[in-house]
Amino acid sequence: MTTPPGQAPAPARRDAEATKAAILKAARFLLARHAHADITLKAVADRAGVSPPLILKYFGNKDTLFARVMSFDTDADALLDAPLDDLGRHMVRHVLSSQRDRGADPLLRIAFAPLHGDHGDVLRANFRAQVTERLAARLTGPDAGLRAELAVAALVGLGVMYGIARGPHLRGTGADAVADRYGPAVQAQLTPGGPGTTG
Repeated sequence: MTTPPGQAPAPARRDAEATKAAILKAARFLLARHAHADITLKAVADRAGVSPPLILKYFGNKDTLFARVMSFDTDADALLDAPLDDLGRHMVRHVLSSQRDRGADPLLRIAFAPLHGDHGDVLRANFRAQVTERLAARLTGPDAGLRAELAVAALVGLGVMYGIARGPHLRGTGADAVADRYGPAVQAQLTPGGPGTTG
């Protein structure tokens, strides 16, 4: 049955989307802490507050679920959603707000790639294609690939200090204040002729 124009979607549809989001969040949480081979559907289900058959209903199997979790496409859409001249500040704010609001860094999963054997290679390839190469494609001027990797490295470092090292000064400072201080360092790599670039 279709929803008439102007009406909200049925509650069951919203519940399904919320359930899928909870499953993906649980799988991301576990993937950042355990080897892929050690994660069971039951562990994901327990963390998400659902039954294992519900995961199978929505995702088919463990490999399909983790293929979604190992993709950075959706995260990159939000991370890169700003004009180039304000992108550094936007990306800093996005990393911090993701940590604070969702408890998950959009980029930090890459730090755990060594845990996952062959699946780590998938994670790395996705990260390069969906984050750094996509950012590089937006940049003008020389050394775009290097500059994109340096900008992303600064963001991953920020995520590590906030989410893993749990730096108290960083965690106690507002996102705007951090973006004001750290955004220019990221932006310097994005702007042609910035510090450390040629041309």
